[in-house]
Amino acid sequence: MPPARKVVGGYFLSLDGVAEAPDQFLSGWDDETDASGKRLIETQDVVILGRRTYDEWAGFWPTSDIEPFASFINATPKYVATSTPLEAEWANSQPIEGDLVDFVRNLKSQPGGDIGLHGSISLTRALLTAGLVDELRLTVIPTIAGTGQQLLSGLPAIRLQTLHSTNTPTGHLLVNYRVIH
Repeated sequence: MPPARKVVGGYFLSLDGVAEAPDQFLSGWDDETDASGKRLIETQDVVILGRRTYDEWAGFWPTSDIEPFASFINATPKYVATSTPLEAEWANSQPIEGDLVDFVRNLKSQPGGDIGLHGSISLTRALLTAGLVDELRLTVIPTIAGTGQQLLSGLPAIRLQTLHSTNTPTGHLLVNYRVIH
């Protein structure tokens, strides 16, 4: 029996936990941060997005040259949690039919690589609450954003196990957690 697929969320966070608009607080970039992002997406063969993230990204990523993420996100199948039809067209995208939790449970039971969560804060919170997220791979930026939506606020108690952590030359903390179910 093949191993079960994992749902893996990858996020940039400020030190105070803000995940919204990381371009506003992301400082510096280095080869280790870049390599961490590459390792994250190399294992993913499908992505689940929330509607707001889809609408924002569909207007940006199809013409972006920010690699390797642009090639990855444009080519990868994207499932969008939405109750209304998708207005912006973006290759390999389709709305999720039915209940999000049921959809993700079903997707996890199918063969394939990791299922990625990127940029969709409320969707990630919903899947964490439902016990469907297996790993969080976070890049913590040494900045206090002060305002913005925090990734982990409003969640029930969830235990995590540190799988890996390292500091980069620009001061980013790269930390991978396994969610203990």
